[in-house]
Amino acid sequence: MENYEIIYKDIEKVKDWEDIVKKVFSKCFEVEGLLDSKLYITVTFTNPENIQNINKEYRNIEQPTDVLSFPMFQKEELDKKIQENDFLYQDILGDIVISIPKVEEQAKEYGHSFERELSYMLVHGFYHLMGYDHMEESDKKEMRAKEENILNTLTILR
Repeated sequence: MENYEIIYKDIEKVKDWEDIVKKVFSKCFEVEGLLDSKLYITVTFTNPENIQNINKEYRNIEQPTDVLSFPMFQKEELDKKIQENDFLYQDILGDIVISIPKVEEQAKEYGHSFERELSYMLVHGFYHLMGYDHMEESDKKEMRAKEENILNTLTILR
């Protein structure tokens, strides 16, 4: 059973992206001890117009962005669920929405591959679903270390 579902909203389906999702989430689930968890993630690939509408609706920010994450659990609740191995039923970890044109733009801007940028968006979104954020510097360091660990382990480098 896959630990994700991919939705394409107003954007062409690309098999390579699905391979990246599978590789990245498999490693994320492995590293975080979630392989037997029955948790899954919905990933939506879309365009700037759609992500701007979602950003406005849910965050009251009327501009496009690269990635949005919508976790289903608070960090403490999820940590307890993981510790107690409380995964009798399939449950959604959350939703990640990614603007593919923004990924392409940022890959060029940062001088690395599309695969690297998309992988980063997926890992970044995953850790938001796990309850991490980057509002405080200490939290940002912790989240970035986790993200870089996944990407380095997969040898998806800058």
